[in-house]
Amino acid sequence: MADASGSTERDGRLWMEGKTLVQLSADQERPTHMPRGPAKRTGPGFLNPAMAPARTRSVLLLADALEHDWLVKPDHDLRALDALCATGVRVRRWRNEVPAEHQQRLRITANDLDNVALNRLIAAHEHHPPATRVDHALEDDRYERLPSGTMHNGLFVMNNDARIALMEAAYQWVDLDPFGSPVNFLDAAVQGLSRVAFLEVTATDTAALTGSSASSGQRRYGAKGIVDSYAHDDAVRVLLGLIATTAARHDRCVEPVLALFDGHHVRVSVKIRRSREGASDVLQSMGWRVRNEDGTYRFVQHPAPDEVGKASGPMWIGPLWDKDIAGRMTEERVLSLCNPTEDDISRGQANGLIWNEDDSKYAARELVRSVRYIAQAADLMSREHTLYHMDDLPNMAGVGHGPKMEALFEAVQQNGYHAARVPDIDPFFVTDAPHDELMAVVRALLA
Repeated sequence: MADASGSTERDGRLWMEGKTLVQLSADQERPTHMPRGPAKRTGPGFLNPAMAPARTRSVLLLADALEHDWLVKPDHDLRALDALCATGVRVRRWRNEVPAEHQQRLRITANDLDNVALNRLIAAHEHHPPATRVDHALEDDRYERLPSGTMHNGLFVMNNDARIALMEAAYQWVDLDPFGSPVNFLDAAVQGLSRVAFLEVTATDTAALTGSSASSGQRRYGAKGIVDSYAHDDAVRVLLGLIATTAARHDRCVEPVLALFDGHHVRVSVKIRRSREGASDVLQSMGWRVRNEDGTYRFVQHPAPDEVGKASGPMWIGPLWDKDIAGRMTEERVLSLCNPTEDDISRGQANGLIWNEDDSKYAARELVRSVRYIAQAADLMSREHTLYHMDDLPNMAGVGHGPKMEALFEAVQQNGYHAARVPDIDPFFVTDAPHDELMAVVRALLA
């Protein structure tokens, strides 16, 4: 690994993501607030600001695991790996924004094959160290051989092929965020997990997952898609299904915690545990989505021959979220963990950060956006539900236009059911109300 000494400021400009100072390369534009879609890749050490919400949610999930001990016992360390870390913004945010009382238990490994990106990670982490200093020695007994890496301010940095890094030690937390499809890394990721672990997977090849590119979807995911209102949900379920069946091949089963379609990518977060019995049951949660004549859908394990043309799959057909964990991902929580304080901003400005009141306001909005609607939809998304696109309601109900979403939710609740908006760039909502009763509510609101 090349020497990473020298000032980071001379190589580019500073930005603040969450509470963490980020070094941009000299040829990368200052990120715009609320970015959407994939940014232009500018070379080694590329930072995609549109992935900031996913990184924010990873901070919240990791902090929740340590606070509520749902992954490791209270007196045990949690070993986390970002297998394709690039410039290490995610691992630096883990080290800087997870509460100080949990930092000593958190052992973080950052890996990438790009030396330039790793050098920028090390330089930024040394020049802008985390708020809580953590001194960890290398755990020699974790490795069959001493890995090629170095320790920097509580981050162990490796320069390996991701598949090698994933197999070097048993991690309880693995983040897999490739540029494109994660398919080539999934087997190694699952095999490298400890007995009970957490896996987060990102896929940016949404054309393949949504059915827009039928050949890529079939080749990479073994799935058939339909481009309609349910394509985003299909994409989430296809990726989750691939993770579940990959885990089953290695005698493991998955428990979904949070699975989202976020602008230009799919992000799936699952608990994975070793269980032959659970792995054998995976097919009970796999199936197809069949479109009905009235515009709704139903899940089946196998479509009939005359249903194949209006079916997408195979995919995961079970719940997508964990009620308790997702339910704690509130706006108040994200602001308390990740919103920079005046001291954070002052320290950044002393190092050259250009930041004003508008930046602070927009940054807080971006943090809130990263968790918007999650807590409210957590219960429904963790059990049997039906998804609707607001724009489809008029045709379904035979009315001229749709009702306001807030009025619809209130009316549904008055009828003894539940409804909530789900995070998506389109106006989707989820409900447990039977279709006929929902349509009656829509017609009554517009009468």
